[in-house]
Amino acid sequence: MMYDNISANKRNSWLLVISVTVFLLILGYFLGDFYGSGYFGMGLAVTFAVISALLSYYGGDKMILGMSKALRIEKKDYPQLFNVVEELSIAAGVPVPAIYVIDDTAPNAFATGRDPGHSAVAITTGLLEKLDRDELQGVMAHELSHIGNRDILFSMMVGIMVGSIVLISDFFLRSVFWGGGRKKSRDKGGSGPMIIIALLLAILAPIFAKILQLAVSRQREYLADASAVQLTRYPAGLASALKKISSDEEVLEVANRATQHMYIVNPIKPFEKRAKSLFSTHPPIEERITRLENM
Repeated sequence: MMYDNISANKRNSWLLVISVTVFLLILGYFLGDFYGSGYFGMGLAVTFAVISALLSYYGGDKMILGMSKALRIEKKDYPQLFNVVEELSIAAGVPVPAIYVIDDTAPNAFATGRDPGHSAVAITTGLLEKLDRDELQGVMAHELSHIGNRDILFSMMVGIMVGSIVLISDFFLRSVFWGGGRKKSRDKGGSGPMIIIALLLAILAPIFAKILQLAVSRQREYLADASAVQLTRYPAGLASALKKISSDEEVLEVANRATQHMYIVNPIKPFEKRAKSLFSTHPPIEERITRLENM
């Protein structure tokens, strides 16, 4: 059952990433066609995405840790945490990541970085205070699984493509609104349908791209849960941790809409103003716990 879940999640995640990529190319083609060359538009969209990806690849983790007010710690500061991370890193076959702590009473954690050799985990003080060792081990196994499964890079790739779709669409709509661009309709007849398609894509593309991004995020959470069980051989520890984290009423102040998908449990509570969204970045906690209990 567990290995079937892992295989299915990997397959579904790659299908979703391919879908986002194809969507970006289609958007680039139709918007490029509006200005005179569909293939030039495709090339421009890909170039923009690649440049954005390179910038995030080399500096994204530092930005995220800075936004989260995470401070790097040493073994003498939290020896139990270091022991747990070191043991699990050996089991997962990945280098020990840099360990950061966020001074906040809300229990939560996330992983970031570009690859296992350049990775970090960030844990709130609330999580360290409120979880026992088995539960802490389950959470850390989940985060190290994100690192081992290359989710930290995987999610960044999808995020960059989705961000590119949003920015390209916004630029196109502003250009049309202000009358910019060389519309093909001025040069030849019959391009009306192409213009309509381009406008519809520019309006709907960001919405569909965001839905696909969230679907990828949810699949990777299921995969990290299953991989964590492979490391600990104790699904009850992670299941108990998820119950405690999700039921905790404390608000994680440093979390925002841009980083919420990275945490093991969505840190933005339904009753908060910043939680206004039609989409979820995480699978239902009840479903995750049920899957763990069935392993």
